[in-house]
Amino acid sequence: VVAQATGGHAVTCDVRDANDVAALMATAVDRSGRLDILVNNAGVPGPIADVADVDMDAWRGCLEINLFGAMNCLQAAARIMRGQSSGSIINMSSLMGVQGYPMRSAYSASKFALVGITQAMARELGPCGVRVNALLPGAVSGENMDEIVARRSKAEGRPAADIIRDSYTDPSALKRWVDPEEVGRATLFLASDLSSATTGETIKVDCGRF
Repeated sequence: VVAQATGGHAVTCDVRDANDVAALMATAVDRSGRLDILVNNAGVPGPIADVADVDMDAWRGCLEINLFGAMNCLQAAARIMRGQSSGSIINMSSLMGVQGYPMRSAYSASKFALVGITQAMARELGPCGVRVNALLPGAVSGENMDEIVARRSKAEGRPAADIIRDSYTDPSALKRWVDPEEVGRATLFLASDLSSATTGETIKVDCGRF
């Protein structure tokens, strides 16, 4: 729907499948002649459970999408962008990529790893004119956070309103959620020439969680 409204094209892809990702990148190049921007945004919340009780299949499943899926996209994009000597890659990490959270070990592990990959790839691809950065959103309003709060409420036996206040809004300087459009504007900055000297960076969009 968004693609149609903006005149773009949407293509489905399973990021866990390297061949599927390669086909996606090829489609992008076929349509536009080049690949200028990759936003690595596919992700899942992962299990919410104590480390002693977490289902390891669910734990691995989170990393299969958030980490290995991201790496499939990075590898495919890097091959194309190196050849054209330009490009901007934005990895969607998280505030949990620099701060570990209880009950969220799989998600934190996947997002910490993306920060390290961002810095490594920025050095690898910089000489080719390709920039690699990471965004670290805080608690972003929407369906995903609604689901996370509901799951935490059930797991912890606490009212959802208390979890929102204690864990997400009160600890931030601005005392509110992050709006999805605010993450979008930060992504646009990193994708554009306005950030032409910025690479290997992690930029928080978290309403002041420090």
